[in-house]
Amino acid sequence: MYKISITLAIIFLISCKETVKETGKDISENIQTETPFVWEGANLYFLMTDRFSNGNLLNDVNFDRTKEAGKLRGFEGGDIKGITQKIQAGYFTDLGINAIWLTPIVEQIHGATDEGTGLSYAFHGYWARDWTALDPNFGTKEDLKQLVEVAHSKGIRIVLDGVINHTGPVTNEDSVYPNDWVRTDNQCTYKDYESTVSCTLVKNLPDIRTESNEAVELPLYLVEKWKAEGRYDQEVAELEAFFKRTGYPKAPRFYIMKWLTDYITEFGIDGYRADTVKHTEEYVWQEFRKECDFAFSEWKMNNPEKVLDDNQFYLVGEVYNYNISNGTLFDFGDKKVNYFDDSFHSLINFEFKYDAQKDYESIFSKYSNILHNELKGFGTLNYLTSHDDGSPFDSERSKSFEAITKLLLSPGTSQMYYGDESARPLIIDGTVGDATLRSFMNWNDIKNNQNTKDLLMHAQKLGQFRANHPAVGAGTHQMITKSPYLFYRSFYKEKFQDIVVVGLELPLGVKTLDVSKIFKEGDLVHDAYSNQDISVKNGKVIIESEYDVVLLD
Repeated sequence: MYKISITLAIIFLISCKETVKETGKDISENIQTETPFVWEGANLYFLMTDRFSNGNLLNDVNFDRTKEAGKLRGFEGGDIKGITQKIQAGYFTDLGINAIWLTPIVEQIHGATDEGTGLSYAFHGYWARDWTALDPNFGTKEDLKQLVEVAHSKGIRIVLDGVINHTGPVTNEDSVYPNDWVRTDNQCTYKDYESTVSCTLVKNLPDIRTESNEAVELPLYLVEKWKAEGRYDQEVAELEAFFKRTGYPKAPRFYIMKWLTDYITEFGIDGYRADTVKHTEEYVWQEFRKECDFAFSEWKMNNPEKVLDDNQFYLVGEVYNYNISNGTLFDFGDKKVNYFDDSFHSLINFEFKYDAQKDYESIFSKYSNILHNELKGFGTLNYLTSHDDGSPFDSERSKSFEAITKLLLSPGTSQMYYGDESARPLIIDGTVGDATLRSFMNWNDIKNNQNTKDLLMHAQKLGQFRANHPAVGAGTHQMITKSPYLFYRSFYKEKFQDIVVVGLELPLGVKTLDVSKIFKEGDLVHDAYSNQDISVKNGKVIIESEYDVVLLD
């Protein structure tokens, strides 16, 4: 089993004389003790709505979705209510999760299609049919309202997944959107900017004409559907008000922006993960940013008693194959685009799974340097496994302790994919393509398997520490000693200051750690991992425990 030792020490800065000397900051006055939430250091949990927890067995089958699908390519019953139940039970709080990202929950195409991987339904949420409604397989708007309220009561933010680039595939049950809304030919070749943006991602995935500023009418399908549901007049009135306020043309992308931002004003969600960003013109996301910010301000104004803090609406983009080493620019070969410019706070970092092969100091120093220089004021979302990445860091789950440690202690926002904390299998016999990454959450292992329980406990303790101390993810990194490997992170925001000290690869049993640069003589520190108190003597702390992990505060 992978052995790892960690020393994490919180320093109450009022007593950190050596740190004061190093930073030159007077931190002895007006210290803010309440820990702020910062997206740059958040501990975010990404789950597939259909694959996490089934809270309502009565909504498992809708729209006659009864055809036999390929393995793990049909709906499995997970829903919004199931997620809410796990929040209420404290599962996410115990993990130190302070943000949850759900795969899209809008109404999906009703039929199934075969992309060469077996018959597939839209269980994953990325095949929208009606952006204004929730898919009944996932739940109701009342379920979503409860989810957000319960999450917020626990200090957890909710991030939805927004798709503007495409509709769902065309099936016998799902007609294509009108030609002035979508293109169905000209499949992407990905050779340059044009062949990545103005085209369909794959065969039978209609591409929204996001470049168009020509006014279009509502698709007849939506008109008939809304009339049958008794909400046509209301939807049209809201659209008219939106276009009057904004002055936008009634072009396809603006309809979708209105529909997506409605989830902000109605439910108070905290962020969007934007799908397939590089396949849409960059100005689309600047426009979307503007409307998200407006909607979030409206919600805060209308719900002052529900506002969590003064953070802006969070927008993170999936620019496929963006790497942190690129800084602010993504290179199409013939054109470089800055997706941070007036649009995204953060981009998903596809490089982290490769960097995770390196030693701790190489990872930590690299990320701290980039995030506090080239990307200062922005962030990255680091991941090791995901729903559509066929080359995860540890597909066999043989290095789960190492993976969790590197993910949760690296600078930047951490993205824990559901089951990272429980070694949910990523190789499923009989699956084709990315379905192998999308098995149902392994709750039985969490309940019955001791190795799973040990891994979960490790993730919980690191996750809680990360959530409690923004210095871990958002602070600047500095190595103290190479052997034993010790470093500290420091974070300052207005009147709040936070410093953490971390030691890795320490021995089991007795651990002697030189903390003289940080702690005062006689300071009493607490090891949360072994639940014991230790005094600083001769500039050192001596900890004896059966664990290879130490958490000091």
